[in-house]
Amino acid sequence: MLGYDDKRNFFRMMVNSPCQLQITDDESSRTMQAMCKDISATGMSLEVDEPSIEVGTQVSVAIESSSSQIPSLAALATVVRCEPESDSSCVIGVEISQMK
Repeated sequence: MLGYDDKRNFFRMMVNSPCQLQITDDESSRTMQAMCKDISATGMSLEVDEPSIEVGTQVSVAIESSSSQIPSLAALATVVRCEPESDSSCVIGVEISQMK
């Protein structure tokens, strides 16, 4: 868990879970696999195999649960941050706007 010094409104839970990401932008709509690094009540960070994704892009995120006691997650979100991870991948921060 993150400490008080992080100054976030909600604690982030580290998950490292595969997820499906649908990106909808002006050019097209495409679906890809991503890795959810962490999640909080209002957002999450995702590692994607794209060099960058523009801030403001709308995305749909689906995380399938492998446990019958934990429900799957589906959410609509907006990219608020994009940091390069390598030449072919980046980590995006998204703000959840709606849970499905």
